[in-house]
Amino acid sequence: MSGPPPADARAAALGPPRAHGPPVVAVRLRSLPEDFIVDEELGFAPDETGAHLLLRVRKRDANTAWVARQLARAADCAPAAVGFAGMKDRRALCTQWFSVPRPRDGRTLLGLAGEGFEVLEARPHGRKLPRGALAGNRFAVRLRADGEGGEALARRLDARLRAIAAHGVPNYFGPQRFGHGGANLAPAPAPRTRLELGLRLSAARSALFNAIAAARVREASWERLLPGDLANLDGRGSVFPVPQVDAALTERAARLEVHPTGALWGCVPPASSGVVHALECAVAAGLPDERALCERAALRAERRSLRLRVAELQWQPEREALVLRFFLRRGSFATSVLRELIEAPELTAPESAEGA
Repeated sequence: MSGPPPADARAAALGPPRAHGPPVVAVRLRSLPEDFIVDEELGFAPDETGAHLLLRVRKRDANTAWVARQLARAADCAPAAVGFAGMKDRRALCTQWFSVPRPRDGRTLLGLAGEGFEVLEARPHGRKLPRGALAGNRFAVRLRADGEGGEALARRLDARLRAIAAHGVPNYFGPQRFGHGGANLAPAPAPRTRLELGLRLSAARSALFNAIAAARVREASWERLLPGDLANLDGRGSVFPVPQVDAALTERAARLEVHPTGALWGCVPPASSGVVHALECAVAAGLPDERALCERAALRAERRSLRLRVAELQWQPEREALVLRFFLRRGSFATSVLRELIEAPELTAPESAEGA
């Protein structure tokens, strides 16, 4: 096993290979915001007491940061005091949770509405909602193809959808991590703000992971364990070493209960061993600037599953479209699922943030 040639590492990170073959059909996404529905699930209940309010907000064709500023104005607080678990698509119909300090006058903000958003629920809570504090996102995506109805699309995509349900997809970071044309990875002067530094670090680390995952896809080992892997329990953050692969582990991987992982680069070498460690280091050598940035920032070395299980995957034909429904755990990207099925311009554009 060997990593990609250094000249290929950046291309692999930004346009990684598909695991299930070429796209089956070209489609149109997001003809209307209602064609891309995202419902955020926190995975915990509000405290029902405390100095903050958790607000469940429905937004249509609206940017998460813009909605947060409107909520700050209504709650009479600084924009930085507004919390949200993750960015959500603009060109979509989304429900997501925000937090604001409880207004001193006792208002709950329930029913507050503005251009493109409405507060559907307001619940007392003990603390500001931090980034990443969600279980995952539930999607309903409508696919439209010129000259084809939903039944025809269902027939064309049926075998690929069944393969994805059975095997999952590579757990790539989506194009929104890298900015337009990979701008977040472009050589630039030292970041002037914490936000700029955060974007640069996130893009660098994501590029390294994507390139590693791409190498495992090319080696056809992205969904199977190798000696030297660190395995991830599905839906859990914990990992365990795999010095040898036995029949029991192979069977658990086939059932999508455990997955191989790839390095989220940090200040120490990856904890993998053997051929897996050699591959990860060879790939990182092809992205020296990104590797050095992560190491200088003293980021903690972590692991990320190489495979994404697409839970509760269903598809239903309509007269003029096919609707896909599925659930993804936090930190994963709907673009990683859709690019294994279809071709659409939106799958390479950095405009959405649907995986947060």
